[in-house]
Amino acid sequence: MRLQHHLARAASVAALLCAFVLPAQAALPIQKWQQASGAQVWLIEAPGLPIVDVQLDFDAGDRRSPPGKQGLAPIAASMTGSGVEARDGLPALDENQLGEAWADLGAGFGGSAGADRMSFTLRSLTSPDLLPRAVQLAARVLGEPSFPDTVWQRDRQRMIASIREANTRPGTIAGRAYSQAVYGTHPYGYENTEETLGRLSVQDMRDYHRQYVRACRAKASVVGAVTRAQADQIVASLLARLPAGTCEPLPAVPDVAPLAAPVERSIPFASAQAHVLIGQPGYKRLDPDYFPLLVGNYILGGGGFVSRLVEEVRHKRGLSYSVYSYFSPGLHNGAFTLGLQTRPDQAAQAVQVSRDVVRRFVAEGPTDTELKAAKDFMIGGFALRLDSNRKLLDNLAGIALYDLPLDYLDTWTEQVKKVTAADVKAAFARKVQPDRMVTVVVGGDVATARQ
Repeated sequence: MRLQHHLARAASVAALLCAFVLPAQAALPIQKWQQASGAQVWLIEAPGLPIVDVQLDFDAGDRRSPPGKQGLAPIAASMTGSGVEARDGLPALDENQLGEAWADLGAGFGGSAGADRMSFTLRSLTSPDLLPRAVQLAARVLGEPSFPDTVWQRDRQRMIASIREANTRPGTIAGRAYSQAVYGTHPYGYENTEETLGRLSVQDMRDYHRQYVRACRAKASVVGAVTRAQADQIVASLLARLPAGTCEPLPAVPDVAPLAAPVERSIPFASAQAHVLIGQPGYKRLDPDYFPLLVGNYILGGGGFVSRLVEEVRHKRGLSYSVYSYFSPGLHNGAFTLGLQTRPDQAAQAVQVSRDVVRRFVAEGPTDTELKAAKDFMIGGFALRLDSNRKLLDNLAGIALYDLPLDYLDTWTEQVKKVTAADVKAAFARKVQPDRMVTVVVGGDVATARQ
């Protein structure tokens, strides 16, 4: 009955989370401080629901995976949930026991990693009979993972099977070739293969976790019905089982090298659609051109059916149902990418039209009408970026990762409003080189003519 009671309570919380919407004009004061351990904490108090969400980020993303062991960071992060060691009089728990424990608490905790960071997230009710237990369990998972080899051998076989299946799809082949051409040897281009998975061991995971997942390296983001004092205690407790002491600065990771010349990859593949990716290294998240590029890309290819690319490629010529562009800025120069699918016999034309659209946009910038429509849409939809605890946490963790100003969310719309057509044109001229791009076409006639 006790388990059923907590599960019922968790179901009620899930329903409340779906219904939670912040007032569109709510101020979002962000508090920040540093703990004695060196961990930094960011907090948004959101007392509307008896819930707290916590994200712990470490500079331990895949950009720090050793060469030849790509994917170590995300695999190590996910494997932390496969079991915990027996320590301090507490019993060992396997993955099934952990699952049952989280279900009993109506809470959840998990690890993941991207290119720039390794993240661990906790969601729990703030009830005093549940939250301390959820925090204690999460601290064990974070600080004392057992990394069982039997689980890794099983999961590795599943991942290899998934890779083999993905390699039968043209989109996978296009993405891999594109990433390798844009990023070269930079870790942003890392990708798991059967060979790299075969080189990873649970000892690699233990060593990586011990080296990078330390309290002094943590950036903690907290959103929920907790005070500053409560948030401070939650974070301290979550980090309590990690190695203590000061941390030496981590070595710098080289930046993404710019393209010296255009690159074209034509890959034969028997498919109904040709997959096309065009792009180049872009810019870092802290680049001062961030907002002009954000607004400008909405006009170029990020605005769905109202973008220039859609108008020229789809509406006027019927070359593709969908065509898009986006920037992916990070701690390094994430790519600018243009993508589409088209009939194989139309691939060359679709590539040429897309290139022409980008070239004209870089040379001319947006019209005043395009700029106004983009800014109105982005400003009008900003509240939807903050309408749940989960979205608030995502935004707060981004502020923490990039050390953005604490008033970033409150000033976001003003930053968008300030963007001018001249700003967009100048920013694109600085960041996008239409005649120095990677073009990958899988499954089409890629005799791509160049102007």
